Amino acid sequence: MRNSLMHKLHGLLMAVLWSVALLPAAQALTMEEAIAGMKPYTGEHVPGVDTTTLTGKVMCGYQGWFAAKGDDINRGWVHYGGANFSPGHCTIDMWPDMKELDEDEKYPTPFKHADGSTAYLYSPGNRKTVERHFKWMQEYGIDGVFLQRFAVATANPASLHHRNLVTNNVQAGANKHGRTWAMMYDLSGLAAGQMQHIVHEDWKRLVDRSKILEDQSYLHHKGSPVVAVWGIGFSDDRAYTLEESLKLITFLKDDPVYGGNTVMVGVPTYWREQTRDAVADPLLHEIIKKADIVSPWVVGRYGSLKSARYNINRYASEDIAWCKANGLDYMRVIFPGFSWHNLMVARGKKGVFDRTKRLGGQFLWTQAVTNRRAGADMLYVAMFDEVDEGTAIFKVSADPPVGKSPFLTYKDVPTDHYLWLTGEIGKMIRNEMPATDDMPERDSNSAPQPSDAS
Repeated sequence: MRNSLMHKLHGLLMAVLWSVALLPAAQALTMEEAIAGMKPYTGEHVPGVDTTTLTGKVMCGYQGWFAAKGDDINRGWVHYGGANFSPGHCTIDMWPDMKELDEDEKYPTPFKHADGSTAYLYSPGNRKTVERHFKWMQEYGIDGVFLQRFAVATANPASLHHRNLVTNNVQAGANKHGRTWAMMYDLSGLAAGQMQHIVHEDWKRLVDRSKILEDQSYLHHKGSPVVAVWGIGFSDDRAYTLEESLKLITFLKDDPVYGGNTVMVGVPTYWREQTRDAVADPLLHEIIKKADIVSPWVVGRYGSLKSARYNINRYASEDIAWCKANGLDYMRVIFPGFSWHNLMVARGKKGVFDRTKRLGGQFLWTQAVTNRRAGADMLYVAMFDEVDEGTAIFKVSADPPVGKSPFLTYKDVPTDHYLWLTGEIGKMIRNEMPATDDMPERDSNSAPQPSDAS
């Protein structure tokens, strides 16, 4: 029951976050201007990971939904706390580690460190920073990302400009550092009847104007480009329908011009049995069978090593068998921990700090190993940069600001610990190292330490 309530609350909060994030920028663009800015990537390409398959890969979600006051996005403190961003009012539970970033990547905030110095944040609207993120992925052996493209954000010129700018930066990072990426539509917040007008048309623009499928770093699987659609079949009272979702998947699969894609669907944990977080409707299975890859969302569905093992052992093996019987691949989500105290407080609710403890990485590793033993040959890590809900794996400050807003740190492990561990999980999924119960021990020479990166 608690997980079900948490899931519904999460859905409502995401809708609220996006209603706030869609507020107009100080210097508003027209829709025509935002669309005109959609152009192909033309920079350098450095070969790296195999972009022809998802098999054997560990991919991360990349939100890219942040914006900072003074950046090129020009929307203020989006997803950090909005117009009232200040100590006691923020929506992040972790503070990004800013030590390696150059001065032109740092944006001053109202927050202060214990020594009284100004605390800075980054913006994914700054290409230099996003390229740095992909450099980290390359250094630690992380394959790439699913870039979140929030459907409702593409219907507003300011937020469309934001998403397009981040997309351009992700393309640059992936190409320059030999990583791969694919687009993932998040349907959260869509009203009934909006999907065809918003998502179908945006995909056409991405193909025609941005030409993302011609990007050499774009991920393919089974001979076709991968596109993911997240948010199908959840029982949290979403306004859009399964019928609309089926039309979208059919469009992405079968349209003579814009189809021909390998489609991944982000579905509830209990999609197969259609209980708890999933709607009980046979159309959900019809939609899934129309797709190519099933990706169950599990964040918040368990919170301990014991419950993680139980959930994966109870469901993943049978999920995989169902998928194989229907010609589908399976890419389950794993997550390092969870905390959304500040986000909840900012929304006038009681916050829970460090709700799902990381256990020094053992929580993430245990999920990965248990999934591998169940037969998984690909995994999705939620998320690379998600500091709102405390699921980030990128470098997080060990010296966050002090004051009215508490911030979670990685405690006794280095700031790059989860980047390293995600790279190790990739090796384990590819059978390059054993799937042991205990987390691997880190060789101090196995990956660059924070002071070595630039």
